[in-house]
Amino acid sequence: MASLRTRLAVLLPLTGMLLTAAPVGAESAGSEKGAQVYCYMRSNGNDHSVSFEASYALIKRQSSGVFKTSPEHAAVMITETVVDEPGSYPDCGRYLGDLFGGKTSKKSSSAANTSSITNNSSNSESSADWDADDRYSY
Repeated sequence: MASLRTRLAVLLPLTGMLLTAAPVGAESAGSEKGAQVYCYMRSNGNDHSVSFEASYALIKRQSSGVFKTSPEHAAVMITETVVDEPGSYPDCGRYLGDLFGGKTSKKSSSAANTSSITNNSSNSESSADWDADDRYSY
């Protein structure tokens, strides 16, 4: 008969693998719903901060893990979901840059097209006043 040490040596790693594998399905479902919310809100004219806050709240709520999902990880989860299933999220790829520091715009798409024609000096000024640390401060 195997000793207690031998049994524990076999059972503990197996238990650890089972516990770490279980939340993956729930995390995947949360990221899919988060991506749906983010892309839907952005395609209907909402800006990045409102859309991301709503999708991040949903991802946190759907998470079944012990640790809280960080905003940065939620952004990665949304991006992975959209990239893995681009047909399910049409035209959402243009919003993914905003998750990682792209300049967000509260203007309509026609105003955004007009602002893209501006000279390079104004573009460098507007990107200089954005702080990467403030992106996920909520």
